[in-house]
Amino acid sequence: VQLQASGGGLVQTGGSLRLSCAASGRSFRSYSLGWFRQAPGKEREFVAHIYWSGSRTTYADAVKGRFTISRDNAKNTGYLQMSSLKPEDTAVYYCAAQVDATRIQDRNAWGYWGQGTLVTVSS
Repeated sequence: VQLQASGGGLVQTGGSLRLSCAASGRSFRSYSLGWFRQAPGKEREFVAHIYWSGSRTTYADAVKGRFTISRDNAKNTGYLQMSSLKPEDTAVYYCAAQVDATRIQDRNAWGYWGQGTLVTVSS
C-alpha cells in the first residue's frame, strides 16, 4: 500500500487542522492506520491508531481529548482531526499502515509510511 499525507500548515495556538492520508495499492481496508510525528531533534513518536474496521482507536496521552483519528475505507483515506493545537504539537506528521495491529506505538512495527506533512503551531 502507498500512502500520501497532506493537510499540514501553519496555525495559531488553539486552532485546528485536519490531516488526510490517501492510500493506493493493496486494499486499504485490510490495514491498521497510524499517525506519528517527529519534531526537530526528536525521535518519531506515536500519535494515534485506528483499527482496520474503525472499531478501535488508541491515542498518545499528549493528544488524547484533542485529536481524533478516523477513516473512510470507501475513499481509501484516513484522517487526523487536530484541535486545541499547542506549539509543542509542531512536527512533521506521518501516516503509516500495518497489516496487524501489534505494537502500535512502536514505529518499527509499521511497514508502510507516507512522506510526511509539516504542522507548525505558532504561539
